[in-house]
Amino acid sequence: MADAKPPLVAELVWSPPQAESRGDGLRFDATSGANTAVVDGDGKAGLSPMQYAAVGLAGCMAADVVDIIRKGRHPMSALRVTFTGQRAESPPRRFLRISLQFRIEGAVPPDVVDRAITLSREKYCSVWHSLRQDIELTTTFDVQP
Repeated sequence: MADAKPPLVAELVWSPPQAESRGDGLRFDATSGANTAVVDGDGKAGLSPMQYAAVGLAGCMAADVVDIIRKGRHPMSALRVTFTGQRAESPPRRFLRISLQFRIEGAVPPDVVDRAITLSREKYCSVWHSLRQDIELTTTFDVQP
């Protein structure tokens, strides 16, 4: 049996607002491994937690798609993913519907892109598999040679 990966550890430290600050005081300094980021519940000093969730899902699937296409030795020169999420009206204002639009530049056959997105969604993207599975997720793509 393969060695299990160690658990992912992330730490957030609250930054109380300064006397001269007009913010609501929901800023946190986040660290995980050697990486740092700012999380702001108001989305002013940094991305909000829901924005990080959006970036996490888009980034996870984008990394999978790039990796799969490159392993197939297809000449891809660029990739852009746009996340659009519809949220519930009342708390906990979770995502109800998510759309990911992939824009790929290069001579990549559409069936290869479709397969890469499907593999990411169904097998590889740990972020997607960590979210509620009753979220409606649609994906679309276009390839510009």
